[in-house]
Amino acid sequence: MPRGDLFPEIGPFETGYLPLSDGHVMYWEQVGNPNGKPVLFLHGGPGAGAGAVHRRFFDPAFWRVIIFDQRGAGRSRPLGSLAANTTPDLVADIEVLRKFLGIERLLLFGGSWGSTLALAYAQSHPEAVIGAVLRGIFLGRPEEVEWFLYGLARVFPDAHAAFSQFLPESERHDLLANYLLRLTNPNPEIHGPAARAWSVYEGSCSTLLPSIEAVSAFAQDRSAIGLARIEAHYFANNLFLPAGGLLSHMEKLQKIPGEIVQGRYDMICPAQSAFELAAAWPGARLTLVPDAGHSALEPGVRTALIAALERCRALT
Repeated sequence: MPRGDLFPEIGPFETGYLPLSDGHVMYWEQVGNPNGKPVLFLHGGPGAGAGAVHRRFFDPAFWRVIIFDQRGAGRSRPLGSLAANTTPDLVADIEVLRKFLGIERLLLFGGSWGSTLALAYAQSHPEAVIGAVLRGIFLGRPEEVEWFLYGLARVFPDAHAAFSQFLPESERHDLLANYLLRLTNPNPEIHGPAARAWSVYEGSCSTLLPSIEAVSAFAQDRSAIGLARIEAHYFANNLFLPAGGLLSHMEKLQKIPGEIVQGRYDMICPAQSAFELAAAWPGARLTLVPDAGHSALEPGVRTALIAALERCRALT
């Protein structure tokens, strides 16, 4: 019988901190079956970090789930650090973790920025990937960043007004640059409120219907600082993606199967990117959820993700 909800709460069977380059230290954990099929969870943002709820997408009897917080995010240290924090650095970190855990090949599972990083990693190391389950597709293109910063005002004018009006009127012509100035200021009285304003904006637009829980989670100081500072840093640097963008390198994934799950009313990462990715990836199956926004926890999205994982059990 198809499963429609998350698996029960579960704790990790192993956790650790792994030293990386340039003073970064990665938090990682393993959940589920130590002898199961490896699947790597890639969180969003960049900078959002992973949480306990993310463990619950996976059948713990079957999957060996590896979850980690990317540089500067979540429980990794130092929080919010932008030093040597680029997409190639994160791709290299995944390789360090994969080899540290002795895993030869694995399934990638990521949403939003996690889908971006999954594609970047798979294009760099296709030999290590058996497949990918991606949600809320973000390809890191300038028009997608522009939509987030300005275009969302067409659908969420109230949330965008709060986001833009956090800045003085004279600075609203360049939201990204002027937010980044505040987010990188060492004074918590300056970067803290800016991080909350940025993160609450994102949380307010992430679900089909208003969700107090989603906004509250985004507003927490620790998660807001990592998300807002690192996200703005990546946005200001074209997400540190290769020339031509991810779609220009999809030939490297031609032998890798994929599952793409996309909310029809995803306003953070509109569905056009998912359609364009599916068109460039013959081995991928696109599932469009008709009554969902961006969040992985939208009922239709989580049902589709769990169904996609069920189809991936046979991958080798």
